[in-house]
Amino acid sequence: MTFEPPPFALPPAAPKAEERPHAFELFGRRVEDPFAWLKAENWRAVLKDPSALAPDIRAYLDAENAYAEAALSGAAALRKTLVAEMRGRIREDDASVPEPDGPFAYYSRHREGGQHPLICRRPRTVHRIAEEPEDGEIGEQILLDGDKEGEGLAFFEIAGAAHSDDHRLLAWGVDTKGSELHTIRVRDLDTGEDRPERVESTAGDAVWNAVGTAFFYVALDENHRPARVMRHRLGTDQAEDTTVYEEADPGFFVNIGRTQSGTYLTVTASDHETAEVHLLDRADDEGPLRCVAPREERLIYSVEHWGSYLVILTNADGAVDFKIVTCPLDATARENWRDAVPYRPGVMIRHLHVLGNHLVRLELENALPRIVVRDMKGEEHTVSFAEEAYSLGLLPGYEFETARIRFTYSSMTTPAETYDYDCVTRARILRKRQTVPSGHEPADYVTRRLFATAPDGESVPISLLHRRGLALDGSAPLLLYGYGSYGTLMPAGFRTNLLSLVDRGFVYAIAHIRGGTEKGWNWYLEGKREKKPNTFTDFVACGRALIEAGYTQQGRIVAHGGSAGGMLMGAAANLAPELFAGIVADVPFVDVLNTMLDADLPLTPPEWPEWGNPAESEAAFETILSYSPYDNVAAKAYPAILALGGLTDPRVTYWEPAKWVARLRATMTGGGPVLLKINMEAGHGGAAGRFDRLEEVGLIYAFALMAARAAKAA
Repeated sequence: MTFEPPPFALPPAAPKAEERPHAFELFGRRVEDPFAWLKAENWRAVLKDPSALAPDIRAYLDAENAYAEAALSGAAALRKTLVAEMRGRIREDDASVPEPDGPFAYYSRHREGGQHPLICRRPRTVHRIAEEPEDGEIGEQILLDGDKEGEGLAFFEIAGAAHSDDHRLLAWGVDTKGSELHTIRVRDLDTGEDRPERVESTAGDAVWNAVGTAFFYVALDENHRPARVMRHRLGTDQAEDTTVYEEADPGFFVNIGRTQSGTYLTVTASDHETAEVHLLDRADDEGPLRCVAPREERLIYSVEHWGSYLVILTNADGAVDFKIVTCPLDATARENWRDAVPYRPGVMIRHLHVLGNHLVRLELENALPRIVVRDMKGEEHTVSFAEEAYSLGLLPGYEFETARIRFTYSSMTTPAETYDYDCVTRARILRKRQTVPSGHEPADYVTRRLFATAPDGESVPISLLHRRGLALDGSAPLLLYGYGSYGTLMPAGFRTNLLSLVDRGFVYAIAHIRGGTEKGWNWYLEGKREKKPNTFTDFVACGRALIEAGYTQQGRIVAHGGSAGGMLMGAAANLAPELFAGIVADVPFVDVLNTMLDADLPLTPPEWPEWGNPAESEAAFETILSYSPYDNVAAKAYPAILALGGLTDPRVTYWEPAKWVARLRATMTGGGPVLLKINMEAGHGGAAGRFDRLEEVGLIYAFALMAARAAKAA
């Protein structure tokens, strides 16, 4: 597709944030922060009620939003075209494959034109269980209509929906501000009506007791941290809820779940490198909460229940890429752990799934995933695929006494496929293939796996996608995506939205940089704390490798990353601005030093294991100060930058991109433009509606196309 995007339409003057003197000293270093005033002193109140934002801050954000819209005004038609294209690739009445649980099969679907999901079920039948439901088919019961519930609300997102074991009740969490302060409601599935009780300020998820008379949830503290597990008895006021577990360490977050067997509630307290799990019998919800193994620094483990044993995925005993151990249910201390799947260097076990007669694991080797099934006799077999780069996901389901697992497969050229797999017969049954209503021919595209050499000699994987027949002469623009934090793996999966760029001549590439786990857990360890700079130099090395391989040229790359990946964007802009035509920093964590020094912010104490604690460690202070994007903006030319944020974001607060953009404007000597767009009605995830989200993607892609055009013209 040949296409010439419009140019930026810059107003005569960009907003200029007032510089108000502010500084602090630590470890003998003075740090200037002239835009600190953009952080609302009443930020907690703003999360709950955006109208509480101070007028001077709101005026500045409004001015930035107006400037960004004006700069991109020439792309109004392009954005509409992009959104129409992306929407045309979505099956609007799409549905998940029904998941059996006792007498019912549960699934979600969307109606034609609907923004939000419908949570549904229908009677379970053997011959129908895995087929896609039809709108309005006989036997369907709509448990929760997201479109109806979200009608008239600027923001609406369902956090989770859990049915009771007897299938009579549904506990569902909802966020109506984007601030992740979820309210849990309980729906009577016989009447379709919600019970009067509301449980406020929760993490959103609920786990029922065995008889459906109470549920457990995680309560957020005054600093928005998941800190307590509470039990709510139906028919009582929230003020009467009982504390089941309370975490004293602000650096540990709490979450809940249930074992696949359904026997136990799991309560996990963890940071990014240490975990502690407690179990509570769901049939005796006032019984004792049992600690499986007391926390030990840098010991990670998760637990499943299997008959009279626990099955544990852990990094104990130096198992960097994890191993699987078992222990008796009545003797869970570390000294009783016995290897079931020993540690194998270079083979990372990512997930463990336990069924009545099978242990199933998802593991990763050489950046490619596979599923391994083990039976009661200890015999194993593997489920894998042959493409050069692909994504594989294991779906847990509801049932335990079954030989069936469900997994998803896709590659950058192959739409997602959902399979049921029989662990005994090894039959692989395709249950659903993602459809692209506007059409998609995988043979028209090429996906490849390349490797870049980092400055220290490490080999960094790159997954890429482009149109077949693209001239590899360096003339193509390229969008380079990166994240590289928290051990998060960036899958090389199918994304229909990307075709709008690739069909316009872009190469799309994912940099699997250190800080993720594409090459195992050590790949993560080599990109955190004092080694965090490896993440940034890996990303730059990937850009240079793609130039050397002829996929693009210097100044034709548009970089894209969000959250911690937005920090990567800011760091890359400071390290090698000449590589980029543009940078999209989505909810970017760019004010790293100030945030890590503010222990009151929701995520700060739990993040210290990831980045270091600059308040207590001079080495951590110096490392963070050396790369924190906001603190390293320099007097030089920068590429075009689009920074996106959300006013009610509790994870990366709105003032981080706002301060960064303000300092860039005040310091840079050329380049740009630098644009800031703050969603005044949403948080970290942006717009919640599936079509509203396309508007945001259309904005990003229009900016990428315009930045590539501007760089080409230059």
